[in-house]
Amino acid sequence: MDPRRCHFRVTGLNACGALPPDTAMAPEIPPNDPSLRTFIEVDSRSHFPIQNLPFGIFSTHDHPQRRAGVAIGEWILDLALLETEGLVEVAGDPVFRNPHLNAFMALGRTATRAVRQQVSDLLRHDNPGSSSHEALWARALVPAAEATLHLPISVRGFTDFMLSREHSMNCVEILGRSRSEGLWPNWHHLPMGYNGRASSIVVSGAGVHRPSGQVLDPDTGIPRFDPSRKLDFELEAAIVIGKPVPLDQPISIAEAEEHVFGMVLLNDWSARDIQAWESQPLGPFLGKGFRTSVSPWIVTLDALEPFRAAGPEQQPPPLSYLRQPGARNFRVHMEASIHPRGERPSVVCRSRLEDLYWSIAQQVVHHTSAGCNLDTGDLLGCGTVSSAEVGAQGCLYEATRDGRAPIALENGGRRAYLQDYDTVSLRGWCQGEGYRVGFGECSGCVLPALQASG
Repeated sequence: MDPRRCHFRVTGLNACGALPPDTAMAPEIPPNDPSLRTFIEVDSRSHFPIQNLPFGIFSTHDHPQRRAGVAIGEWILDLALLETEGLVEVAGDPVFRNPHLNAFMALGRTATRAVRQQVSDLLRHDNPGSSSHEALWARALVPAAEATLHLPISVRGFTDFMLSREHSMNCVEILGRSRSEGLWPNWHHLPMGYNGRASSIVVSGAGVHRPSGQVLDPDTGIPRFDPSRKLDFELEAAIVIGKPVPLDQPISIAEAEEHVFGMVLLNDWSARDIQAWESQPLGPFLGKGFRTSVSPWIVTLDALEPFRAAGPEQQPPPLSYLRQPGARNFRVHMEASIHPRGERPSVVCRSRLEDLYWSIAQQVVHHTSAGCNLDTGDLLGCGTVSSAEVGAQGCLYEATRDGRAPIALENGGRRAYLQDYDTVSLRGWCQGEGYRVGFGECSGCVLPALQASG
């Protein structure tokens, strides 16, 4: 059955806001159209208007089975229920009753677009009513405040890149090089990355215990095993791989974005003192792998499409396999805040995703260029997102010059690095005309270090 031909009357859902008129079904409208409106009341500052429709996994107290949903305003639309009733259809086996989105994402962007169109049509303000579906519609909309959000994907692999030139310049300057000396010789020729730890990825809201590890005593020059004193956040976004890339099948720049399901916010928590001691010569390990937080809603690449941005000029031009014509980035406002326990939160960074030097397509192409495969659910982080302005440094390592210049908080406190019971929250959104397409929030509270067992 074609879900676009189904009719709903939602007169029993007054809490949802304005009701759809009982008129004939209007012609199909693309989901990104700025004129679209939903019968559900959505604040203009909400991250989840009808132009977004991000996918996630949720459960409720009355229905504890994890299942797929779409965020709309302050509600969650239960895709598993709509799929069971034939109101949302995907070719093949049912996919929305699974505890992760992987089976759906693996179908590729054609399937994603079809489902997003179906959901958009169902939620339109001019969708006519039918009393025969009123009870079903009432069950399909779940208040977000009554739901638990879960990690939306089963993560097979995690790669973190370093795509921000401003972040990289700040780092080399802190390490003692001048800006006139420039970046490492390879930086403008390839998107730099390293393989992270997939098993320690958690969803927003999960606590983060302060890690312990080897740190170098600056007075004695001898390492000791202690809780990190330089715990940091990183303001990042990450792409989520949908359609997999097989082993030994490098892809072209034109194909790259067809393998990207969408994007999430990502906080790659970092213990800078552990990282500094262990990283030579093989790079980050325990100082980065203890925890990575992601936002629960995946914003599709199609929802971000109206917010394309050119990105910085790439000089020298990349090698041919990395050259990407046209606008390669997205206009996403990024911000991070620190909320000390018992105090009000302070925004400590405001930056822009469009300032990234390397793009998500270039990430994917470079990752597969030597024959490496990409699996459905793989995460590719963009690295810390920093811009050139004051207050646009995407981590405390940059903002405080490795703790040497603590930043002021709005409550009068100061931070060189994170303290126990600080909550870090990341947010990101694209601003449209009268609406926002956003990612929601990615947050985590710093908990005291654990004592070793035994």
